[in-house]
Amino acid sequence: MASSPLLLLVLVCLVQASMGSRTLSSLVHPDTSHLLSYHNGKLLQGDISISIIWYGDFTPAQKSIISDFLLSLTPGSQTQPSTPSVPQWWKTIDQVYLAKAGKQKKTSILLDGQVSDDKCSLGKSLKMSQISELAAKAGPQKGGVAVVFTAQDVAVEGFCMSRCGSHGADRKSGSVYIWVGNSATQCPGQCAWPFHQPMYGPQTPPLVAPNGDVGADGMVMNLASMMAGAVTNPFGDGFFQGPKEAALEAATACPGVYAKGAYPGYAGDLLVDPASGASYNANGIHGRKYLLPGLFDPATSTCSTLV
Repeated sequence: MASSPLLLLVLVCLVQASMGSRTLSSLVHPDTSHLLSYHNGKLLQGDISISIIWYGDFTPAQKSIISDFLLSLTPGSQTQPSTPSVPQWWKTIDQVYLAKAGKQKKTSILLDGQVSDDKCSLGKSLKMSQISELAAKAGPQKGGVAVVFTAQDVAVEGFCMSRCGSHGADRKSGSVYIWVGNSATQCPGQCAWPFHQPMYGPQTPPLVAPNGDVGADGMVMNLASMMAGAVTNPFGDGFFQGPKEAALEAATACPGVYAKGAYPGYAGDLLVDPASGASYNANGIHGRKYLLPGLFDPATSTCSTLV
């Protein structure tokens, strides 16, 4: 089993094959060698409508875990969750990114319509080109985001091998799309770490998932990362570092960092629920707890976390 830091980096630095990919990150140090900066492109701001398509079989409980996270980003009239909270994490996007770019409108996430394609109309083996086709079926609004969730038995091109999720855009319609897959049966050691033992490196015991579902809790981690990237770099000319085709963004520039003290193979000094033993770093609505990725702060070249 690999043990040297250099070899660990080699094993897990998977190629990011498309803009905004969320790759295996559990054992990778954040790359701060080049400043993540604003490239003067368009950002998403103001009211951002989220449309969802559930592709494949998702249980009501799984849908609730993920939907509650999206609702937690901007709870509105709902009771504010206790700190550290999901909206507190999202506020960093406004304060660190949009404000830096001179954007005055604060982001507000609005959960719009949801569509279920539980019969998998395009089959259970998808090309990345089909993700945008599915996103269109969700009916995203201009300036909005369509989110495609694929079930645990649906294979997607590059899933597990080079990405856990991705985002892209349809410039013609002015909308953005995100895809995130359920890795529970395909690669939980890659896309649901630290709630599953990593595929490579020290086989430390996995942490307890805050909502009791390794696949769904892993999807929230990757969804959060893609949301941050989609808003701050929606069309490939916003905030990023490195080449456009393999860009590091607000969250993907901080792989494996979830709390202070994080290092390769260790997510950081997380909070632990005394009742369930689950690890988390953010509170959501309806008593939910989540694990959200650190966000890169271009001003300090460090990864900012809630705990």
